[in-house]
Amino acid sequence: MHSSSDDLPDPQDSVRRERREDAVAGFLAQTPVIYQHDIDIHPKAASWADQLPGAPRSLFLTGAIGVGKTHTAWQAARRWIDQRIADTGRLPSVETWRSTALFDALRPDSRDYDGRILTAQLQRADLLYIDDLAAARVSPVGWTQERLYEIFDERYINRRPVLITCDVLPGETEHLVGERVQSRLREMFRGGVLLLEGNDRRMGGAA
Repeated sequence: MHSSSDDLPDPQDSVRRERREDAVAGFLAQTPVIYQHDIDIHPKAASWADQLPGAPRSLFLTGAIGVGKTHTAWQAARRWIDQRIADTGRLPSVETWRSTALFDALRPDSRDYDGRILTAQLQRADLLYIDDLAAARVSPVGWTQERLYEIFDERYINRRPVLITCDVLPGETEHLVGERVQSRLREMFRGGVLLLEGNDRRMGGAA
């Protein structure tokens, strides 16, 4: 039976598929071990990751301690990367930070990071993921909140997505990030706040 060239697989499809698989595998390797296994994530988180029409651009995962916010976020981020490559054909830049480490890195006396360079990286990244925002304590207040304002304002005006996990709602973060950043968080996460409910999974021995 004669086979036309239209029936042959496109080599570019194979290249793109391998690129996606390699990128997701690379991100998985950077994921903390406890969050590497797959879980069923909330449909709203999946919709955000798949960038479906009408899905929020940014996602704020909130809920009680231990309900799976961080695990959901890591898996949603992997899924987001896969979909982004499928849509654009290029590897997105992703910045992932625990809030405590990020706030320390933004301090003017940080020995490991140049605050200006780090701020620029966080402004430009295709996705910024900050875990456990409420765990951080801003010190000194003025400098850190100024850097946070620069980061979130740039991402806000350029509509670059942010993924955050936090024990409180965006409107209850002023003591952490300041009034100006909180205002932007409210707007950025309008329609993108997901309350996860359930028992503390750690109490039952679950990851």
